Amino acid sequence: MADLKDELDSSPEVGELDDLPEPLPGGRSASVSGPADGTGTDLLDRAHVLLAAHPVADGYSGLPWALRHLPWFDLELGESAVDTDIPRMREGHVGALFWALHLPESLDGDQAVSATLDQLDLVKTVVRSHPEGLRLACTPGPITDARHSGRIAVLPGPAGAAALGDSLGILRSLHGLGLRALTLSGTSWASEAGMTRFGEEVLREMNRLGVVADLSGASADTVRRACAVSKAPVLCARSAARALRPHPANLPDDLLTDLGAVKGVCMVPLTAEQTGPSVRDVADHLDHVRAVAGPECVGLSGTYDAGTAHPQDLADASRYPHLIAELLRRGWSEADITLLTWGNVQRVLREADFTAREAQRRREPSTAKIADFDG
Repeated sequence: MADLKDELDSSPEVGELDDLPEPLPGGRSASVSGPADGTGTDLLDRAHVLLAAHPVADGYSGLPWALRHLPWFDLELGESAVDTDIPRMREGHVGALFWALHLPESLDGDQAVSATLDQLDLVKTVVRSHPEGLRLACTPGPITDARHSGRIAVLPGPAGAAALGDSLGILRSLHGLGLRALTLSGTSWASEAGMTRFGEEVLREMNRLGVVADLSGASADTVRRACAVSKAPVLCARSAARALRPHPANLPDDLLTDLGAVKGVCMVPLTAEQTGPSVRDVADHLDHVRAVAGPECVGLSGTYDAGTAHPQDLADASRYPHLIAELLRRGWSEADITLLTWGNVQRVLREADFTAREAQRRREPSTAKIADFDG
């Protein structure tokens, strides 16, 4: 990552959980809810205690688009038509989550801009109508405040790059309305061919604003170039390990290594398609990403309400403790789990905020047009 980093201090369920125990290191065995270390400590109880202190910062929720199709809903009391509501998020110890503003691929141009604005408006309306459970949070301070006040912090984004309409002015307007992350793919300036010079200018303006770059689904060349150009850490909001499952949004080991080198975060999705049909498959991906990119570069992405099937025992937002129990069974330290659930995402957001404040002192808002760079 670029030089400013040096200045920093630093939704159906597929099936039921297999209850058969697997070997632990040293020849021991335990089920997900069995003894952790011979002391009688219950793994699931330990997971709940750990998550109560260090809740999940979830990298991707498709809830805004899902709610558009409901004539009425109440997330505070509970909403069976979706995978995510406040009671289940509290049960799963979700402390913050990104509400994705992604659109169907059929929408582009002015339609994409207007539909993204509609979704941003919906996010604000939903949060405003659930004040006891939700709080809009676009910077690190309000996220911490929301957690301390018993609310769940909602971060708008990622949105698709098509929502900009190739205009940096629209990027600034979306940021002013709360946009926190943007996916760099699906446009002429961030495509399978890589990132163009205008794409690099978009990324620099994102750095100046504090909008985090999401690289899930981006081409390998775009990922590499974004890691090189960005002065703030980047996210892959829903990417697992391609070495374990060859999904196009999953990252090969060389890109995981590049992401780890710039202290970005790969947020592993809880989807059967990308990680596999069981909670143990998800844990395998988390093990792999941690081994290749490092413990400071792995996070969680529920990907609930995004139209995907979920692995065994991870059917909705209440099930995070079952995944953490599996990681405890595998010998993950509490320090690494707290980085996974809360610490890594908070670091990225803090550094993006710091980068933005420094960049705003040095750089005026860009007025560049795509023709200025790409012809």
